Amino acid sequence: MDILKTLLFTVLVPGTVAGLIPAWIRGGWALRGPAWAVAAGGATLAAGIAIYLWCAWDFATAGRGTPSPTHPPRALVVRGLYRHSRNPMYVGVVLAVLGQAVWARSPGLFGYAAFLAAAFHLRVVVFEEPYLRRTFGAAYGGYVAAVPRWFGRGARRDEAPRIGL
Repeated sequence: MDILKTLLFTVLVPGTVAGLIPAWIRGGWALRGPAWAVAAGGATLAAGIAIYLWCAWDFATAGRGTPSPTHPPRALVVRGLYRHSRNPMYVGVVLAVLGQAVWARSPGLFGYAAFLAAAFHLRVVVFEEPYLRRTFGAAYGGYVAAVPRWFGRGARRDEAPRIGL
């Protein structure tokens, strides 16, 4: 059931944020550009989608929940890409938008991607991290100590047992 809820949320929210709104900003669904822009943008877009889908799968299977704030994971997800970033799903969404910006060579989409990155950061710091600290306590504290907020080195082997990796 969590997988179906995750699929519905994905179509409605990230589908709007990383699909409908970028199409509106660039003036339609067509993505035109020179070969280099198509290749670079397409690769970045594909990476962003893959990252989001991998993380959504981990939320549904390991976390026993969804990306939706109305049905969050019941277990702290520390596997997969969550070993390298505490928020890879947001990174994936921003990459998907950046890929479209490169492909379409759209200054408006670059600005939108920057806005999304700032909004996601604010959401994480103001709402999500305090909620996760209250919900998962010391386990989340160990995770924060071992894994960067956005991206970086990921958990070291000596930190892995502390966070259950």
